[in-house]
Amino acid sequence: MHVSSLGFRTDLALLTSSGSVVEDRGTHLVVRSPDNPSYFWGNFLLLARPPVPGGEREVVGAFHTEFPLAEHVSIGIDTADLTDEARAAFEAAGLTVDVATVLTASSLEPAREVEAEVRALDGDDDWEARARLSQQLYPQTSEDAFMTFARQKNAQERRLVDAGRGTRFGAYVDGTLVSTAGIFVTEEGVARYQSVETHPDHRRRGLAAAVVHAAGEHGLDRLGVRTLVIVADTDGEAIGIYRKLGFADVERQLMMEQRSGEWATLDG
Repeated sequence: MHVSSLGFRTDLALLTSSGSVVEDRGTHLVVRSPDNPSYFWGNFLLLARPPVPGGEREVVGAFHTEFPLAEHVSIGIDTADLTDEARAAFEAAGLTVDVATVLTASSLEPAREVEAEVRALDGDDDWEARARLSQQLYPQTSEDAFMTFARQKNAQERRLVDAGRGTRFGAYVDGTLVSTAGIFVTEEGVARYQSVETHPDHRRRGLAAAVVHAAGEHGLDRLGVRTLVIVADTDGEAIGIYRKLGFADVERQLMMEQRSGEWATLDG
């Protein structure tokens, strides 16, 4: 199956480079991350096109067949075009439909000065702090379950770091990691951002812009990248930060989810 979406294409490149497995079924891809089964967008179906009318519940059933133990459903479609009827049918099947925005930049506008140390993560303590920061953003989920997920996510990214494909930057205030963003090469000349996160107590201080800028400059200057790719919630606050840094909208990315158990309270 040919994937045309830049968002999904870069997603898949990073997943396969960090240990995930992609099975091509012709009409759709099955993406698995065996080491991290609770990673929603590491275990999902990617459809080449929307199902025929009335086939939405069949698609959800196909997910459960492929992932019988999953406490979530994640389905992407390699097109942002979804009729109102299809959207309503997926929502009736229990899914939340989200159309994110994919943005790109070939250079970045300067970020404002911040009262923080901005640098690449270095060593186990930094990466554990990154997992802890993520966990603090989602306190509704049990600490044990979330930290298992976050540490496995770290392990995937660190494999990319070890392969020389990029790194993760953090902003440290009084020695504490409070904002972070990763950048990794997906194909020649292209790099994709991963998981821009900022502690709620440190937002609106320019820290997210600072780490995104630092990661992007690293990609452009050190990794030989010509195009930076980032994905944002279309109606979220972060997209405004990215646009101010010089990113421009290029496409929409269609993603649908259903969460159950303690993960049902997880936002984002």
